[in-house]
Amino acid sequence: MDQFQQRGSTVCRSTGNTGLGWWRPASTSLPVLTEELETALHQVRLPVYLVSGNDAVVAHTDGTAGLGEDQPGTPPLLGYAPPCPPENLGNAGFCADLGIRYPYLGGSMAKGISSATMAEELGHAGMLGFFGAAGLPYAEVEAAVDRLAKTGVPYGVNLIHSPHEPELEKALADLYIQKKVRIVEASAFLALTLPLVRYRLHGIHRLPDGSIVVPNRIIAKISREELATKFFSPAPEQFIRELVANGDITPAQAELAAHVPLAQDVTAEADSGGHTDNRPAIALFPTILSLAARLEQQHGYACKLRVGLAGGISTPAAATAAFAMGAAYIMVGSAHQACIESGTSHQVREMLAETRQADVTMAPAADMFEMGVSVQVLKRGTMFPMRAARLYELYRSFGCLEDLPVAEREKLEKTMFNAPLDDIWRDTRAYFLHRDPRQVERGDRDPKHRMALVFRWYLGQAAHWAKNGEPSRKMDYQVWCGPAMGAFNEWVAGSCLEKPERRTTVSVALNILHGAAVLNRVNFLRSQGLQLPAGTLRAKPLELAQIKEYLR
Repeated sequence: MDQFQQRGSTVCRSTGNTGLGWWRPASTSLPVLTEELETALHQVRLPVYLVSGNDAVVAHTDGTAGLGEDQPGTPPLLGYAPPCPPENLGNAGFCADLGIRYPYLGGSMAKGISSATMAEELGHAGMLGFFGAAGLPYAEVEAAVDRLAKTGVPYGVNLIHSPHEPELEKALADLYIQKKVRIVEASAFLALTLPLVRYRLHGIHRLPDGSIVVPNRIIAKISREELATKFFSPAPEQFIRELVANGDITPAQAELAAHVPLAQDVTAEADSGGHTDNRPAIALFPTILSLAARLEQQHGYACKLRVGLAGGISTPAAATAAFAMGAAYIMVGSAHQACIESGTSHQVREMLAETRQADVTMAPAADMFEMGVSVQVLKRGTMFPMRAARLYELYRSFGCLEDLPVAEREKLEKTMFNAPLDDIWRDTRAYFLHRDPRQVERGDRDPKHRMALVFRWYLGQAAHWAKNGEPSRKMDYQVWCGPAMGAFNEWVAGSCLEKPERRTTVSVALNILHGAAVLNRVNFLRSQGLQLPAGTLRAKPLELAQIKEYLR
């Protein structure tokens, strides 16, 4: 292995690298010293040539190179990295269809944590953000949609599977149709539903050239093959027949529906915050990608089925790996929650800024409590995961609140609810009389369901306390978070993004994208048998103004 030293940095050439060809300088070519190689790699719109000469490896960003044998009078070319603008990392067709510049999505986080402001900022910067509609009242979702519609930038809104509130799911799907929301992220679906299918097929038509146009786009977030298969397939026939019978679509539209997927784009969600199956990305993503190729051929679609990756993506290295596996786009969630535009409290943002990868765990989900579904949450600085798990244990062990041992009930009232359980039921009953009276009717006749609603009060309030920064309830904060938050904090340590007040959504997003482009070039050089200085493998965060200069 040849080794070249320059000012404390080292570029090593393995014995397998005998030179790629030759390089000829431009008339204005200036050498870039090895310690400045990192700077050259950051100029992602320019090529990088590594040239041998005088026992040194010199980097250039201009000149002319050729592959093959050396030419007399020209220095040997040891390595070459082509330009790699971030917009080229993913699928160009995906970006064109969504009207965005970069293959980067801000994932939806419930209760408006992925806020309208966040979606707007991402849209202005050439990306797309989803407003987190799950868990919000209808009026708040409508207000956010109206606001985003006026911005003129691409945006999306979340539609979460709501098995316990099907009328709310239907109302939101109707709202998105009425307001002409063209991009919806479908998340946490355990099965397809009629409102989701109705949204997708609304307005489907054929152009004079024979092509089929589907105005409404679903980007489905899944973590299982069987669900990906459902979304990549045409809408189920029973739903299509029901939509025709209801007058929601015409028989002609029903015929067209058989030729398009319910979702052209599916996000493979690995180990994420909130609802997750904790799947490893490097196992999940290739499987879903292979499934997409198989179903595209099986159904003979005119469009390409595409797969993005979410869960665990909060650093350039993770983004680089996603794109290397073939991701059409990446989706970021947990790291955005720590940004100043997120809809959570500054107390939560400070907690997230101190999070390490092992500071997360699974806890019962408020929206699917009775089903035993869990969500991934922060455990550092809060007792919520342990307390929520205790509630689910009690729910499984007893038939009603009256069956709880006296000591256990008193402990719950003192440490979790801060009120008698009878008072909590009265407040919960009043809430559901307005939101969903059927829950009250069932709770009045079914003591087990009444207990579930009371326990769900704590789970739901814990998320509100965190979002609102309720100081007296800090030990009960429910903060949805994945291990990606810890990876993000390690990456930004000592940089301009270390302090939570410096974290803006766009600065985080562009640092991840630009860093991924840099690392893509680093890996390109490494594949040519070059070992680069350790600093080039980090892609540390830069000030937003510097990144924008590199991306001009």
